Amino acid sequence: MTKGKLIAIIAGAVLLTAGAAGGGFWWWQRGHSTEAKAPPPPKPSTFRYVSMDKVIVMLRSQAGDPLAHYMAVDVVFKADDLVKEKAVKDQLPLLRSVTVKALSEFTLEKAGALTIEQLTTEVNAAYKARYTADSIEQPFAEALISKLIIE
Repeated sequence: MTKGKLIAIIAGAVLLTAGAAGGGFWWWQRGHSTEAKAPPPPKPSTFRYVSMDKVIVMLRSQAGDPLAHYMAVDVVFKADDLVKEKAVKDQLPLLRSVTVKALSEFTLEKAGALTIEQLTTEVNAAYKARYTADSIEQPFAEALISKLIIE
């Protein structure tokens, strides 16, 4: 065998080995990267939602304001399970009263300046204060405002 053929065979073997190693590495990385990128399936929600529609509140007026202004909200309560959902439904009159009391403190300007998140925080604080004062467990995780109209 000549020296040139031997060098060609060795070079071919080196290239073939390098190509196989590169292909194997690519295949191995591709297999592991798809496993890592696949997100776990989302868990089904266990929360139950109870709606309290059409809570209408007369807003405080400024001195000399001839028009009456109103706020209408729909509130949704997020309960953890079926038992707490029933408790929320049983307590809807109390929750409506607490909502009216909390929202009737606002003037048109103050209510209009608040975002829904800020208003939701105010209402949730009022619910928490009421349940703490009554020394009973709050049957819902949080209250959400699903509709807000200010006139």
